[in-house]
Amino acid sequence: MLHILKLDVSGIPQSWIHAEDATKHYAEGSIAWTLGPPIAVMRGGISRLTGQQSVIELHSIIATKGSSRINLFEVIPAITKVKLYKRDQGMCAYCASVVYETDAEAEHIVPASKGGHYSWMNLVIACRACNQKKGNRLPENAGMSLMYAPYIPSLYEDMILKGRNILADQMEFLAANLPKNSRLLNARPDESD
Repeated sequence: MLHILKLDVSGIPQSWIHAEDATKHYAEGSIAWTLGPPIAVMRGGISRLTGQQSVIELHSIIATKGSSRINLFEVIPAITKVKLYKRDQGMCAYCASVVYETDAEAEHIVPASKGGHYSWMNLVIACRACNQKKGNRLPENAGMSLMYAPYIPSLYEDMILKGRNILADQMEFLAANLPKNSRLLNARPDESD
């Protein structure tokens, strides 16, 4: 399925949208600018006045007119297991083994029963064996240590984490805006989603 990266006029990512939604923006005249070559052509009806069929070329990245709905500095992305798995690159936080997505478990570093929150800073990916070994204890009480630190993804990282089949120019745009220490700089989203 074709996903188009929608930005606000200043280039801040807003969402991934389908071709039909992008077509509406083109038809409404709300596109401020685009990046990249056209990636799809949408054809409409025939004009009675001109006899010409309407044609809209869609670009992979569009910026719409108007102010941003998203504040770049206040955004805390929603957590999903898929995004958590991608953030942690499928690696168990305790033994560093690569875990298949279907076998990966979202693990609370501080268990909920001990006051741990469901947050980016308290969740990591763990293999089933490590998750069971740690159980309802703190890592230090279970004799385990984290192989990497959790972090809150930036807005640009979040767009990569929730994107599917990200096109090269979309990835280039998002990667150019990643924090310098982002783990996603060398990673690529799983294209099998």
